[in-house]
Amino acid sequence: MLGALAVAASWSVLFVGAAQPAAADTQSKQWYLAAMQAEDMWKVTTGEGVKVAVVDTGVNSSTPSLRGQVLKGVDATGAPGDETDDYEGHGTTMAELIAGTGKGGGLKGLAPGAKIIPLRIALGEFQEKHSSSIQDIANAIRAAADSDAQIISMSFGSRHTTPQDREAIKYAESKGKLLFAAVGNEGHKQNELGYPAAYPQVVGVASADRAGKVSFYSQHVGTVDVASPGSDVPSWCDKSFESYCDGDGGTSAATAIASASAALVWSLHPDWTANQVLNVLFDTAARDWKDGERSEYLGQGLIRPSMNILKGKGDPGDPDISPLTKERTTGPAKSSEPSASTSTSASPQPAKNGAEGDKAVAVKESNSSDDGNQLGLILGLAAAVAVLGGVAYVVVRRRKAA
Repeated sequence: MLGALAVAASWSVLFVGAAQPAAADTQSKQWYLAAMQAEDMWKVTTGEGVKVAVVDTGVNSSTPSLRGQVLKGVDATGAPGDETDDYEGHGTTMAELIAGTGKGGGLKGLAPGAKIIPLRIALGEFQEKHSSSIQDIANAIRAAADSDAQIISMSFGSRHTTPQDREAIKYAESKGKLLFAAVGNEGHKQNELGYPAAYPQVVGVASADRAGKVSFYSQHVGTVDVASPGSDVPSWCDKSFESYCDGDGGTSAATAIASASAALVWSLHPDWTANQVLNVLFDTAARDWKDGERSEYLGQGLIRPSMNILKGKGDPGDPDISPLTKERTTGPAKSSEPSASTSTSASPQPAKNGAEGDKAVAVKESNSSDDGNQLGLILGLAAAVAVLGGVAYVVVRRRKAA
């Protein structure tokens, strides 16, 4: 790992003065679409043919931006409702950030041609109100692994792990899935491992802002594999789905946008494996340190799917070797039978978004001619880093949205 003072990176285009999406209101606040050259990428691919499993609070399939975008999924909670009953608005926001069409002035997904498979699990107060299965996460991941989804997006976490969750993650990897998870939003408070981001088979996603800074709350405890836009990303205010709210999408939004980035690359290269898609995302990530080294804050760097989609860059590498574990991922998979259900009780509310960070250190602009005009990343140094899970408990696991 590189030291905290040594890491730096930059986006593929200059943020300042970048053209914004045409739609007013909500979409005009999606600053990263212009920064990531979304309009140009959509001329090549919109993510068509790729399905993304969203393991979250449910996905409301009737919002204007998601009509026709949501496929049949699974409710793993055992509570009233189904996978399209989003009890917080969080999962619907993640789905729109991935594959929203933007109709009705809603959020426009980075991969609007992709489709969403919703998997509902119990987070926050919902877990307290309903005696949901403690194995709902494992069951949801296994269901996603057995679905047609190529990508599994998980914008939630806990600092606790179970054998059932670990085996479900391994099972999903053995089925050729690419897994992304948020590293957490409490970097200004604690610095503890968070799951599922901490599993070696999962891509841990950190958050960055429109100025090129790593969000001060973004965890850096050895689980970051890549960074993605997360700060100042709008979201549904609540489960009423009446309006969008400003604020930080955090590592949750960053995870959704990273998942959408993978969908764009995979759509362009449908014969690639999950390993090859991830190899290219790592190879083309913006960084100004040596290839092969990892930043504590940014992992491989800032995600830039446009480098592959628009410039053809990135080495896909060995189709059977994971760039995360360096191990072969092919082989017989374990049974997909769901874990036995038990009950659990309260967990905390979904993570609240923080304010701007404290001190920062500016770094030089990249000189790479391949990267075009770039803005140097500014890294927050004064903040501690995030815990992805809930507060401590005695006999129950606590988890929340990131």
